[in-house]
Amino acid sequence: MSEETNGGTAGSRAAGRRRRPLRRMLTGLLALLVVAGLVVYLNRDKLIAPPEGCKIDTAAGSGTLDLTQASNAATIAAVALSRGLPERAVTIALATAMQESKIHNLEGGDRDSLGLFQQRPSQGWGTAEQIKDPVYATNKFLDSLVKVPGYARLPLTDAAQQVQKSGYPQAYAKHETNATLVSAALTGREPAALTCVVHELSAPSPAAPDTAASPAAAGTPAPAGSAAPAGPQQPVTLGDRVRREFGKAVVVASAPKAAKDPREVFALTPQPTATADPGPGAQRQAGWAVAQWAVAQAQDLGIGSVRFDGKVWKVDRPTDGWKPQTDAAGTDRVLITLGAPVKK
Repeated sequence: MSEETNGGTAGSRAAGRRRRPLRRMLTGLLALLVVAGLVVYLNRDKLIAPPEGCKIDTAAGSGTLDLTQASNAATIAAVALSRGLPERAVTIALATAMQESKIHNLEGGDRDSLGLFQQRPSQGWGTAEQIKDPVYATNKFLDSLVKVPGYARLPLTDAAQQVQKSGYPQAYAKHETNATLVSAALTGREPAALTCVVHELSAPSPAAPDTAASPAAAGTPAPAGSAAPAGPQQPVTLGDRVRREFGKAVVVASAPKAAKDPREVFALTPQPTATADPGPGAQRQAGWAVAQWAVAQAQDLGIGSVRFDGKVWKVDRPTDGWKPQTDAAGTDRVLITLGAPVKK
């Protein structure tokens, strides 16, 4: 073998030896990337925050709402339930709000129209301040709806139009499917159907009333919408909101705290209303209406967890939804804990 051939072979061997460490380094780097990707995937809920908002999943379909829409929709449903009205009334009201404001409490609109239902002070719906109160606006809408003969049997767009007197009388029909989906969750007919992702809670008020202080617990609950909205220096408590939106349909009281958890816990107990269906499952459905109302209001009221019917929703587990939990409440009351869990 020639010297040139020997030199070439030796050079190839030397180059191969130089390439091996590089190959090992690349293989190790690839393995590290695979491990890092697996860690990110398994901890994606903690590392990659899902977007804020609410989702409704039922056998009939699914849909989404932003947090403001969910809060307003839950208020509409609560006020209707406080009056003992059927689910159809909730659906009609929600479809109307979807068309008029996209379920946002608008500061203005066509001419002097305002609020969720774009009601006009000049047409006798109330003052501008009253109309911008979602509880007042919903009650005024329902006051007119229940005067429509056979409204629950009418096509939705006809029932809504008899209240609204809109220039686009057929516009409400296109929202019926979505309104039916949302009302199924917020009336409790579809249990555990609504979940929300909330990144930051409002600071919970420490003044939510207990059994001694609550007019509702004392047997003289305020009617829905009767209390004045809280002013800038008057934070709205859980008890305030429950009494304003559910009226006598729900009693709120203090509940025992869990061991090692300093947060306040309250029990919301649905009460039978004069026109409520007393049939089997009515108590459970009413409880789910309250539980899902609480999830929809979590950001505004600083609610960290909701427990009902053997399930729990937690604000710090945004993608879990409603999960089974052995110490969750039964079907007689909804347990609400204010504030997010303390990070250890």
